[in-house]
Amino acid sequence: MDDITVLVLANPAESKLAMLEELPESTTLAVGLEPLAFERTAAQASVILNWGGKRPLFEQVWAMAPRVRWVHSRAAGLDNVLIPAVVESSAIVTNGRGVFTDALAEFVIAAILYFARDFRRMIRSQAAGVWEPYSIIEINRQTLGIIGYGDIGQGVAQRARALGMRVIALRQRPELSRDDPYAEQVLPNERMHELLAQSDYVAVTTPLTPHTRGLIGEAELAAMKPSAVLINIGRGPVVQEAPLLHALESGRIRGAALDVFETEPLPAGHPFYRLENLLLSPHCADSTPDWKDRAMRVFLDNFKRFRQGAPLHNVINKKLGY
Repeated sequence: MDDITVLVLANPAESKLAMLEELPESTTLAVGLEPLAFERTAAQASVILNWGGKRPLFEQVWAMAPRVRWVHSRAAGLDNVLIPAVVESSAIVTNGRGVFTDALAEFVIAAILYFARDFRRMIRSQAAGVWEPYSIIEINRQTLGIIGYGDIGQGVAQRARALGMRVIALRQRPELSRDDPYAEQVLPNERMHELLAQSDYVAVTTPLTPHTRGLIGEAELAAMKPSAVLINIGRGPVVQEAPLLHALESGRIRGAALDVFETEPLPAGHPFYRLENLLLSPHCADSTPDWKDRAMRVFLDNFKRFRQGAPLHNVINKKLGY
């Protein structure tokens, strides 16, 4: 397949776009963050690479490009590309699955240890010059519940099991995890409250879909142990922030660790900033020095397959949203 036109939704100054020089000379590229950048090429484009475009831009570009057969999302999350028109189309959608797994899984383990060893108290005492021994909690034999048992969830489970934790997980299709080496149980979605009631730590790794938006609310937080910690590395809107804020302020749960939020950047003065029982990460838990290189490599490898007519990697189910 020759003469492929690719629409790249990205800042033209993005340094990693230089890796696109590996594409065949016959490839036509259009790059930008405004629809105007694609006016001359959209009609014949067969590929959209959403490197950094927001949903409104993607919607506009998609409407300009009736011949697109493949959409690739740099991110693992697909909320910026899974518009209804794409879902109903014949276009294949792929994502950056696997690029972020290790870093996000390590963040979950770091958050678990942060609360188990009470690192905030340790740092506070050191800063005050106070020698104040205290008791810590072993995570060995404690239970980690994972909501969303895909690639990232399984990466979390692997590390938690290595530390002696008991792992239970929630998945829309538990049969896909039969004989799983890490999770003691993989439960269907309707048993979420059972998982929450058993867990000392709850890691939310599910993508944002119409079914997961607002998934964790007042009733779910009430089902958790008072000693439990909620960790969200999925998407901010999966967890309802108002009930979570109340649960943290009232001591209904022990704490939370958040890398994602309903509004990003988190607005100045937001009450989350002042909470002692919240570990706040500014959506950078997966920002390793080489993540953009690896994300681009996923696209380039898939482009070779697309050009050859071979099956693509990381194809998602558009109806399910992951």
